[in-house]
Amino acid sequence: MSSTNTTSNVANCNDAIRLLLPPLHCPNDTEQLQNPTKPFPIRGERAINDVNVPHVIAMVGLPARGKTFISKKLSRYLNWIGISTRVFNLDNEEAMTIRNKCAHQALDDACQWLLSESGGSVAVFDATNSTIERRQLIHDIVVNRHKLKLFFIESICDDPKIVDQNIKEVKVSSPDYVNMNTDLVLNDFLKRIEHYQERYQTLDEVQESYLSFIKIYNTGTKVVVFNNEGHLQARIVYYLMNIHITPRTIYLTRHGESEHNLKGLIGGDSDLSNRGKLFAKSLSNFINEEQILGLRVWTSCMKRAIQTVDDIDAPKENWRALNEIDAGICEEMKYTKLKLNIRKNLKLEMRINSHTDIQGARAMRT
Repeated sequence: MSSTNTTSNVANCNDAIRLLLPPLHCPNDTEQLQNPTKPFPIRGERAINDVNVPHVIAMVGLPARGKTFISKKLSRYLNWIGISTRVFNLDNEEAMTIRNKCAHQALDDACQWLLSESGGSVAVFDATNSTIERRQLIHDIVVNRHKLKLFFIESICDDPKIVDQNIKEVKVSSPDYVNMNTDLVLNDFLKRIEHYQERYQTLDEVQESYLSFIKIYNTGTKVVVFNNEGHLQARIVYYLMNIHITPRTIYLTRHGESEHNLKGLIGGDSDLSNRGKLFAKSLSNFINEEQILGLRVWTSCMKRAIQTVDDIDAPKENWRALNEIDAGICEEMKYTKLKLNIRKNLKLEMRINSHTDIQGARAMRT
């Protein structure tokens, strides 16, 4: 894909060389705000056309069901794709009077933030919101009073192993349980959950037919979507169907040395060198000896990457999105030739957020 505003990173085995061609034009903040085709917004601004009406995302569920984890992950994802998002947490959920007061305050803060000139597009309201009455109150404040959109996310878990794991990993470090034995913390928190279960009412498609929501069962083994409205909610649903509440380990590795690496060529799609094959063998031996349950291997579609994981005993997927960024007219050019031929055009001083052009190269953010 050809694009303007593109940067090329060139790395040698011994030296990392940053090559920056002089930018034809660097748009200022005002010009970028007026340009709806730009791929990402400037940090802190509301993304162009991302959300026509600001949203409140309200969590639902018993304690230790991963609500806070989902809230933080969703907020990070939405901010990453350019949708300004903030989590509003209801910390105190004990006494009824205090709980209601905190709920009102947190909701008011969320709505005021969304409606302010410098506000964002999505506010995530992290609380149990475990009764129909409470959710009706939220709807009245968010939709009827402030004319914002509302979407509920309910995390349902009846697997005691997952609940126990969540308590031990998150709640043990709570200020309420400082210097307490792990088993005592588990027993005490389970009693607190029982207290909530007495009044807990799951989202109901009949009694709450006016709401939009998603229900996630046992960390994603089953998902129910109801009254999904618009592009943003569709993106949220897709994201939530692909996250994991329980911890997982990710192993990252470079591909083995390629024939192009030996020749000092940029990019290309060459095979592994002999040393690269030795690396691939050592890598597969290590991973296979680990006997990782549920292991999946992702690589780019480049031959050197696929060959690096050939001998790993696990399902493999090849993703074009993981391919090395195309170097344009510099593809398969020697690093030495590149330096000699275009050194006179190099910009030696690197400026923050500068954009450059290399003919035929793919776009890349700095």
